Amino acid sequence: MSKPLLPVNLARENEALRNQLEEAQELIHAIRSGAVDALAVQGSEGPRIFTLQGADQGYRTLIEQMNEGALLLSEDATVLYCNACLAGLLGLAMGEIMGSTFESFVPLAFRDYWTELLRQGWEGKGKGELPLKTRAGALVPFSVSMNVLSFNETPTLAMIVTDLSAQREITAIRAQVEEQNALLDRQSEELKREEAARLAGERAAAEASRLLEGISQIAWTASADGENTYRNRRWYDYIGQEPGEGLAVDRSWRARLHPDDAVAAQERWEHSLRTGEPFEVECRIRNGAGEHRWMLGRALPSRNEQGEIMQWVGTYTDIHEHKLALERIDQAQRQLRENNAQLMRVNVDLDNFIYTASHDLKAPISNIEGLLDALLLELPRETVQSEPVRPILDLMQDSVNRFKRTIEQLTDVSKLQKEHGLPTEPVHLAEVVRNVRLDLDPLIQSTGAQLLVDVDAVPTVLFSEKNLRSVIFNLLSNALKYRAPDRVPRVRLQARPQDAGVLLEVEDNGLGLDAASEQKLFGMFQRFHDHVEGSGIGLYMVKKMVENAGGRIAVRSELGRGTTFSVYFSR
Repeated sequence: MSKPLLPVNLARENEALRNQLEEAQELIHAIRSGAVDALAVQGSEGPRIFTLQGADQGYRTLIEQMNEGALLLSEDATVLYCNACLAGLLGLAMGEIMGSTFESFVPLAFRDYWTELLRQGWEGKGKGELPLKTRAGALVPFSVSMNVLSFNETPTLAMIVTDLSAQREITAIRAQVEEQNALLDRQSEELKREEAARLAGERAAAEASRLLEGISQIAWTASADGENTYRNRRWYDYIGQEPGEGLAVDRSWRARLHPDDAVAAQERWEHSLRTGEPFEVECRIRNGAGEHRWMLGRALPSRNEQGEIMQWVGTYTDIHEHKLALERIDQAQRQLRENNAQLMRVNVDLDNFIYTASHDLKAPISNIEGLLDALLLELPRETVQSEPVRPILDLMQDSVNRFKRTIEQLTDVSKLQKEHGLPTEPVHLAEVVRNVRLDLDPLIQSTGAQLLVDVDAVPTVLFSEKNLRSVIFNLLSNALKYRAPDRVPRVRLQARPQDAGVLLEVEDNGLGLDAASEQKLFGMFQRFHDHVEGSGIGLYMVKKMVENAGGRIAVRSELGRGTTFSVYFSR
C-alpha cells in the first residue's frame, strides 16, 4: 500500500505540472510563430522528433494567414499541425486539434470513405468531399485535398480543407438567380410575342379595313371576345349616321335588331364566340328610315399561327327582296296546294257524279229500248217496213245504241280516273299491233287503206296491255275514219327508242286539223267532223291512259294534209 503524499510533495508535483503546461504553450506559440523548427510527439514506440526546416518559415507564415484550413498528418493520421483557419472552421482551439487523431472529426457514417480517401492520399494524391464535426456537433461540408510531403526526411500527409457551405449557398443562389433570369427571359419573350401579335393584329386590322371599305356589303370586325372594332362606310350609310354621331349604343347592330329576331341572333353570336364556329344568321335590322330589312349576317374568325382567334371579320348582305320573293313563293305554293286539294275534291265529286249518272241512266235507256222492242212486236210487219216508219224506228234504235255507248264510255272514264299509278308490265308491241290490225281489217279492206308498221326497234313497252291496245286502236281507227275522200288512206305506225323511253308515232294523210282545233283535240266530247260516227271521248281517254302511266302525247296536224300523233312511253 502506497504512502499518502505529503503536502510538500503535492506542491512539488503541481509546480512540475504547471511548468510542463507552460512549456507546451510556449512550444505551440513557438511553432505558430516559427521560433522553433522541431516538435517531439510521444508515440507507442517512444517519443518522435519532427523538425521544420528554416526555409519553410515563409510557407508557415503563409499557411497561417490562409482562408482555408491546412494541417499535417502523420502516418497514423495524428494531426501534427493545423492552422488557425481550420480551428475556426471546426470551432475548436488549435491545441484541441493538434496531437489528436483526425478521424475523430469524421462522422461515423463517413469513416470508410475517409479511410479510402486517406489511402489514396498516401499513395500519391487524394481529393474528395466529406463533412466534419464541429464543437457544436454540426456537420459542415468540406472539400479535402491531400498530398504527401517529406518533413525532415519523414513522410507526412499535407491536407487543405475548404468549407463548401458558402459555395453551396452561392450555387443555390446562382440556381435561384438563373431560374429567375429564365423566368424573366420567358416573360420577355412572351411580351415580345404579344407585342408582335398586337402589331400583326393592327396591321391585319388596317389591311382588313382597307379591303372592307371597297366592297358593296356592310362589313365589320370584332375582337376575339365580340366587341366591335370596325364598321365600313356602308353601315353608316345604312343607318343614316356619320361615324361618332349620336349615341354609341344606337350604332350597334344589337340595338337595331327586330324584336322578334333579337334573342335568336344574339344566342347564335354568343355560340360562335364560345366555340369558334362560323357565324351565320338571317335577321331584320332597322335602317336610318326606321324600316326593318332582312339581312344575311356572316362572320369568320381570323386566327394567328398558334390557332388563337385574333378577330372576327363579318358582313351583312341585304336579302330583303329575296326574302319577300320566297314568302310570295311560299304563299303561292300554299295556294297551289289548296287548289290541288280542291281539284281533287272536285275530281272525286265528278267521278261520283259520272258513276251515279251512268248507273242511273242505264235503267231509263233500258226501259226505252224495251218499249221500242215491244212497239216493234205490236206493229204489223207491213207497217214496220213502210215509209216513214222504218227510218224512224232505225233512228230511234240508233239513238238508243249511241246513248248506251256513251254511258259505257262514261263508266270507262270513271275507271281511268282511278288507274293513276297502277303497276305496269313489259308488253310485246308487235303482237298488240297485230291484234288491233285484225280487229280493224274490215275497215282497212273497205277503205283500201295502206297500213305500214315498223316496230322492230322496240320489242316491248312498259305499259298496261289492255290500255296499250286501247291507245293503238283509237289512233289507228281515227286515222282510218277521218280519211280524205279524194285519196287513198295511208297510215304509218312506227316505234323507236328515245331518251330513256319509247316513242310511238301514228301518221296519216287524212283530213287534218287547224291550229285552233289542235288545242281542243284531247278534250272530253270534242268532235270536229260530223260526218263520222263518234262520241268525242276516245282521244280524251288515250291521253288519260298515257299520262296515268307517266307518259305524254302530242299532235301535229295540217288541215287538208294529215295528222301525226306522238306518244312517249317512259321506261
